[in-house]
Amino acid sequence: MSNARRFTMVLVLSALLASFGTSAATAGRGGNGGSGSSIRLVANSADRLAHFKGQVTFAVTTSVAEPWVNVMCYQGDLWVYGEWHGFFPSYGGGQTFTLGPTPSWQSGDADCTARVVRFSRNGKQSALATTSFRAYDP
Repeated sequence: MSNARRFTMVLVLSALLASFGTSAATAGRGGNGGSGSSIRLVANSADRLAHFKGQVTFAVTTSVAEPWVNVMCYQGDLWVYGEWHGFFPSYGGGQTFTLGPTPSWQSGDADCTARVVRFSRNGKQSALATTSFRAYDP
């Protein structure tokens, strides 16, 4: 098995384990999985859709002091994009995600998931809310 394939499998398994506590019924709707948190896509385009090479951010509601948002996109089973940003005032890296291109994503639509994540003191992730969206390649 190649290192790239192994890396992709580890990321997918990590995402699945981290989102285990989020209710499947609320995951696709930006629900809160019982945490009191929510996430909603804010696309920076005239048609309000997410686009390949476009920028998006998220409206996040949570009582967690330092929430993070993780976006992961796939074309079929192939992981093509992943990025993290802190959604708290002291985070200096911005809160805008640019959806490609990446070495694995040069064109085409992708299915994406954004998660609001809390990290415990020992570094363990807890998914508080998720939303799914499609990034369209016009």
